[in-house]
Amino acid sequence: MRRSIWLPLTIGIVLVVLALTLAVAWNVIVVSDLGPVAERLSAQHWALLVAGSLFFATLIAGLLLLCAWLVREMRHSQRQQAFLDAVTHEMKTPLASLRLYVETLVLRDPGPTQRREFLDRMRADVDRLERTVTQVLAAARAAAWTRRAQREPVAVGEVLTACVSELRDRYRLGPEAVRLDLEGAPVALGQPDELALVFRNLIDNAVKYSGPEIDVRVRARAVGDGSVRVEIEDRGVGIAPRELRRIFQPFYRAGLDVQRRVAGLGLGLFIVRWLVQRQGGRVEARSEGPGRGSHFIVSLRSAPQRREYPLAPEFHVLRPDR
Repeated sequence: MRRSIWLPLTIGIVLVVLALTLAVAWNVIVVSDLGPVAERLSAQHWALLVAGSLFFATLIAGLLLLCAWLVREMRHSQRQQAFLDAVTHEMKTPLASLRLYVETLVLRDPGPTQRREFLDRMRADVDRLERTVTQVLAAARAAAWTRRAQREPVAVGEVLTACVSELRDRYRLGPEAVRLDLEGAPVALGQPDELALVFRNLIDNAVKYSGPEIDVRVRARAVGDGSVRVEIEDRGVGIAPRELRRIFQPFYRAGLDVQRRVAGLGLGLFIVRWLVQRQGGRVEARSEGPGRGSHFIVSLRSAPQRREYPLAPEFHVLRPDR
């Protein structure tokens, strides 16, 4: 895959160098011969000289832009191919597992304990498929739909508590592995389901990329500038500085070694940024480098002060995946 990028890049660089050499040589020849004949040059000749120089400059700039565009498109194509491979894996693996358990149950009747174990694993496979489909559908909406969400007051603490509780149950983690710190009762403007998907994606990523020792801290508070600040911090694999601006791009996944160890589609953070922007907020990623953990900050608009903001009755936690 790297050869497909470096080949057009090399050709483009060679063409730019040739064009630049030709432009410099042409101007040197013209300037060196210009002295004796300068008095005989008309305005038309001067216009041709300036036009020729501008032509070479435009040609070089066009070649540079073309090379940059080709490299960007080829990298995007590579990320799409990686996404298709990931989707195939994320769907094929649970489907194969479900088929195995179903055939086992059809061929023989296991005991109650084993049957319960089979059903639990089948439910986990179905949840994995549901998360994959949810991510793909959310990414499709993000690419085609930019309208702002209908915002309402949301008790951020309630949403975070539900997300953290569900994640602890899913990964069988203790309270010390994923800690939730709430300062007061922050209330933000947004959609409960969409904010749940945002927080769930970020916390799920923090757990998956923490390594063997999971230490994730989630904090939420209202700040003085009229916003609600939610921070998700881990001590995991970290992010290289050069990748901090790329991680919110669709299909992008940092680090080949991390990709091999952690399953995902490369859509989670892209969906996070889109949903946060739909709520009228912003999201920021920080990291001191590989092996030094990650720190994500979500800023949302505060809701007007009221007595109580219960969750909507239809609220449910959507399922994420990176």
